[in-house]
Amino acid sequence: MIEDMAARKLNPHTQRGHISSCKRFAAWLKRSPDTATPDEVRRFQLHLIESGASICNRNRIMTGVRFLFRVTLRRHDLAAEVWHIKEPQKLPPVLSREEVKRVLIMATSLQARAMLTLAYGCGLRAGEVVRLRAGDIDSEQMIIRIVQSKGLKDRHVMLPAEVLDLLRQWWKARPTAYDAGLAPEQRWLFPGRRKRRPLTTRQFGRLFKQAAKAAGLRKTLSLHTLRHSFATHLLERGTDIRVIQALLGHEKLETTARYTRVATGLISKIESPLDGLSGPRRKRARQDTEKPPAP
Repeated sequence: MIEDMAARKLNPHTQRGHISSCKRFAAWLKRSPDTATPDEVRRFQLHLIESGASICNRNRIMTGVRFLFRVTLRRHDLAAEVWHIKEPQKLPPVLSREEVKRVLIMATSLQARAMLTLAYGCGLRAGEVVRLRAGDIDSEQMIIRIVQSKGLKDRHVMLPAEVLDLLRQWWKARPTAYDAGLAPEQRWLFPGRRKRRPLTTRQFGRLFKQAAKAAGLRKTLSLHTLRHSFATHLLERGTDIRVIQALLGHEKLETTARYTRVATGLISKIESPLDGLSGPRRKRARQDTEKPPAP
């Protein structure tokens, strides 16, 4: 199964998830998964639901098990017994402009401020921020090149002047212990603790949590909230949704369109048809009932 996943170049995180899913199925089955019957596959899915697994987690587990059945074991009869439950469509959490400003101000260090400003100011994913190299920053054209991100796609995003200024400050202060032997353009903007490895997304997430707590935010937030806020605030300012789609790197417009449901600035400006009912009524012109005078 590991060879099948590597041959298809599945993301290492995805590979670990699939292996974990199959281990869970094998632990429930108490024998090798290749000896499972269609009825046992159905009962395992019922077990996941009854054990309180969320719809998202349940679907993720069964995706890994189905890969084992369909690709590695070639047991299409077992793969046919795997079904997915429709996940509830929830609105992504979004911060107001004032809340974003407070988070950026309360960043604990120059590194944290530069990374959080990048995430919000350019709409980048956590993994895209930590994997930035010096050569990805084009100060001549004021753009940032995002290399082989989600879906193995490259794209460009804008480089705000404030972000460029912060990056220049950080470049002078960043640790250089692991720069030896690397060309300047190949050096990580945010080097990690391991040799020639960038900062991890987990460490980046901690920086955001610390800044959000210091800013007094009590909402349930994640680092991805800054990306949601970036898209929503652009939409409220009247930016074309196709441009936002390109900046975010979404393949489908429907994915970007969900931000229209959380753009409170746009929603609050919509005039309800009720407003027309409460307005002053026009008085009908009184018809002159008197007969005109005889000639």
